[in-house]
Amino acid sequence: MDGSVVLTVLDLVGIFVFGITGALVGVRKQLDVFGIQVLALVTGLGGGFLRDVLIGATPLAALQDWWYLAVPVAAGLITFFLHPKIGRVERLVNIFDAAGLALFCVIGARKALDYGLSPLSAALLGTISGIGGGVIRDILSGRVPVVLRSEIYATPAFLGAGIVVLAAALEYHALWVPIAAAIVRFVIRLLAIRRGWNAPLPRHP
Repeated sequence: MDGSVVLTVLDLVGIFVFGITGALVGVRKQLDVFGIQVLALVTGLGGGFLRDVLIGATPLAALQDWWYLAVPVAAGLITFFLHPKIGRVERLVNIFDAAGLALFCVIGARKALDYGLSPLSAALLGTISGIGGGVIRDILSGRVPVVLRSEIYATPAFLGAGIVVLAAALEYHALWVPIAAAIVRFVIRLLAIRRGWNAPLPRHP
């Protein structure tokens, strides 16, 4: 399969799972079907919008291909009708969020490299691409964005993007590299959730 096709599929999968996280947050906040769809859309597409605007990839990918709009809408509708019991929502939000962030950070870094950004800039943009939709989701739903809490969240995203960037710098472009990077980021995030790993907090007298 062509590499660009694989990356597009991974991008759409990331949009889908992020759309589910947004919709699940909407369910937890007891929003109506419209509110749930809004959160699914902004969560699924927000990071990609930021990525494309920052690298000058216009018109935006989500505005050129109807799949990019249909996928988060489908995620919102599926979640609206088949959402789990309230007691399991938070756990699923974390799992889907980790999966979406894992995919977005590596796809964002890869696309930034394709547009000629430096390795460090590409890694940073991959991180922004991953966390952007979640930040918008949390702000709209009245939550403190996860990235601003003490949880280990953005660091694994930067690591995943860094793996892609390092492989590209070594001129190694095998298709399994972004997939492996996404898996590494996903596993680290899940371990952080399970074991309660947190970033250092300032000491107070």
